[in-house]
Amino acid sequence: MELVFLCLLIAIMATALGSGFPVAFALPGSAIITIGAAALCGYVFAGDSSAYFAQGGPVEWLTAGVTNFRGIYWEVERDTLIAIPLFVFMGIMLQRSRIAEDLLVTMAQLFGPIPGGLGISVVFVGALLAATTGIVGATVVAMGLISLPAMMRHKYSPSLATGTIAASGTLGQIIPPSIVLIILADQLASAVDQASAGRKSLYRELTGQFSMPSSFDAVSTSAGDMFMGAFVPGLVLVAMYMVFILVVSVMRPKLAPAVHFEGKYDFRFALRVLMILVPPLTLIFVVLGSIISGIATVNQAGAIGAVGATIMAGVRLHGDKPGAFHPAALAIVSIAVLVIIVNVSPINVKNIQGTGDVIALILAAIATLAFLVSLAWAGWRTFKIENTLVSVMVETAKTSSLVFIILLGAAMLTAAFRAFGGEELVRDYLTALPGGFWSQFIIVMAVIFILGFFLDFIEIAVVVVPIVAPILLTDPSANVTAVWLGVMIGLNIQTSFLTPPFGFALFYLRGVAPAAVKTIQMYKGVIAFIILQLLALGFVAVNPSLVNWLPNRIWLTAETAPPPLNPRLQHCIEDYAFAEYRKRHDDLRAVIASARGLDLSYVPGKLQKDVAGSFDQAERTFALVEQVDKTAAAVESATADYRPLHVEVRAIQRDVRSTEAKLAELQGDLGRLKGAGADVDEGQLRAIEEEIGELESERDELRAKIPVEWEDRHKAFRSLQTAEEKARTSYRRNSDDAYTPVRQLIDIVADGDRLAALEAELLGLRESLPGMEPASGVDALADMAKAVGGVAGAKAIRSDLSSARRALRGKQPDMDKALAKYDSAVKKYRKELVWRQRAAKDLLPGLEKYEASIRDTIGLRQQPRMPREQALELVGCTAKHRDISLYF
Repeated sequence: MELVFLCLLIAIMATALGSGFPVAFALPGSAIITIGAAALCGYVFAGDSSAYFAQGGPVEWLTAGVTNFRGIYWEVERDTLIAIPLFVFMGIMLQRSRIAEDLLVTMAQLFGPIPGGLGISVVFVGALLAATTGIVGATVVAMGLISLPAMMRHKYSPSLATGTIAASGTLGQIIPPSIVLIILADQLASAVDQASAGRKSLYRELTGQFSMPSSFDAVSTSAGDMFMGAFVPGLVLVAMYMVFILVVSVMRPKLAPAVHFEGKYDFRFALRVLMILVPPLTLIFVVLGSIISGIATVNQAGAIGAVGATIMAGVRLHGDKPGAFHPAALAIVSIAVLVIIVNVSPINVKNIQGTGDVIALILAAIATLAFLVSLAWAGWRTFKIENTLVSVMVETAKTSSLVFIILLGAAMLTAAFRAFGGEELVRDYLTALPGGFWSQFIIVMAVIFILGFFLDFIEIAVVVVPIVAPILLTDPSANVTAVWLGVMIGLNIQTSFLTPPFGFALFYLRGVAPAAVKTIQMYKGVIAFIILQLLALGFVAVNPSLVNWLPNRIWLTAETAPPPLNPRLQHCIEDYAFAEYRKRHDDLRAVIASARGLDLSYVPGKLQKDVAGSFDQAERTFALVEQVDKTAAAVESATADYRPLHVEVRAIQRDVRSTEAKLAELQGDLGRLKGAGADVDEGQLRAIEEEIGELESERDELRAKIPVEWEDRHKAFRSLQTAEEKARTSYRRNSDDAYTPVRQLIDIVADGDRLAALEAELLGLRESLPGMEPASGVDALADMAKAVGGVAGAKAIRSDLSSARRALRGKQPDMDKALAKYDSAVKKYRKELVWRQRAAKDLLPGLEKYEASIRDTIGLRQQPRMPREQALELVGCTAKHRDISLYF
């Protein structure tokens, strides 16, 4: 019966949406009606309102959607959606400032003489507007009103002209900042949590090991990652549009003739182009650049964009009147002053130390006040001129409310879908498909593409993604990143604006296109661009680096970059280091041999032993690398024959697990029926028992299909994997032990000057300590121990000082004991100082040269953060998807 109500849920939702019922009410309404109907039928026909639910009851599922929504979006950490009203405000403000008109007219004059130039200018402007306003409707309407008449007047093909305008207007869905990318990032964050739990459960069930290596976990995403991941594919799509128009215009000039500019391409024209392009390009640079550089989060970048759009609108709405640029000029000057102050004299209000800091703080306050004045000035203009500010805020509130209401309704619909076992049904169907991940992925993309003919992008993002994304992200065979999956879905959803009969871009364009342009011509025109979008989708699918490269580059080179010990980086670090070992084999061994000649005889015993031993371990690195290569080659050699068997058996075992889950559910139903006593329905009881018997037979048949050689071959292959894992672990431990003592000795010797600087204070305290009161002596010794403790390798001295302090701290202070311990500390100090000063002159230069030579290979894992050169080398490796299914 669960399947019946699942079909009812989908039917009610489809009917409501198809009849034009508001999405915000169609989604939760479908859920409430279906859950209520299931509860009523269960109560009437089975005596239990929960009888027709896969699990739980009606009250649980009616509240689940709201509870989940509140649990997710009321958390402080989940602030992704705050960016939506900020970017919506930015887009609407720029749209109302008529920036699109200026861009379209000027770019048409600039590109017009090129074959297909008007079409190329539309694509170019569409890309710029996508990166600033991101509002499809406004962009299509503006280009339809301005560019379409010009294109028709110059004999452009109506199909090509309308197709170009509609397709260019949809670029705002994939080129950041994009609302759909923010929504997808939010939905995928929850999907990754589910995928991570699913992967861990799968690993535990298949391998018997309780803990899964963290490097095998699903990789999450954020709105910033989605923005960066979609940036390159968006540019690829723009390039494909331009190339297509250029090729069409060259092959068939009558479809897109060149348009000659009647004016002159002189300095005044260049200046006008510059004045039109600089504001939107600056805003793009500031918003996206702040995210890329790590200066701002997506939410902060949204606030920057909203402020920048307000200032731009204040200038543009004032027209050519005197003083139009004054607010912008004041804002630019104040920001420049703040940048100079931050770079010359960093400001810390809690750490004002001198007159220079006070002056810098005052100047920064004045510059900040000036910027606020410029913002208020521009805001006042937008408020007074055509009531722009009020209308923008009202539209922002409407759009943001719509998004959040749809999200709430989608949460309720998803809960209802799960209540009737829909998620399990989809999972079983997708995982049972032959071809593994890619067949699942193609089916999902095809379903999303078809839904795009009938549903809006928000509906697809909030209804479909929570159901299918966890399934795709759980699969270890493709091991795709969430950002790649999100961008792929975003590219696919973009087509929903172009696909008839409900393509919104077509509706927008139809509303402003002249009657001479037939609707069928518009439909024909978008076909080529839909095909281009699908080609881009396929191109990005087979080249995941196009998506993953930029987010990974930012991740690895940012100030908050992960240390090289991060488990996710080990495979790529070793690929890089092993290549360096092969290339610099002789040089590295020569450096190690040279380091062995350093005189360590006067270095303290344990430290001397550790450093001397590290040279042996550095030499041993090459043998361990060969061992890793050997074991990895053995695994690679066995993989080709083993993989088909592994895939076959894991598919059988998956079916066995599915059958056992059904058995467990039926056995639970059987137990409840038997517990009903005299009221039990014997016919229903026999039917369940027969179904249990059939499932048990099916399970046994499935188990019998497992090849007899599976256990032996799996054990043999697993032993090869284990050997490789042990070889890699040995290499990692050895390289760490080969580098750490050297780095430690360098730090100790380099801190010799700090230790020497404490001599006067240390000896002075020895002279004054006998005459001190115990309490004062305790405080003085504590300060001295703290100062010595800040010096690398001075632990023994600090220990004696702490012992002296404890001797004075008790109820019966013992000054003699304290002085004895203090004298011991002084003796150790002098001995320590002597060898450190000698090592600084004779040993340190050689050690530093050796450390610098092995830092990027043997010592790479022990660096506090990834060196930039190595980080850039690793970006390409981490951007690829690595198949880890044979470890499951």
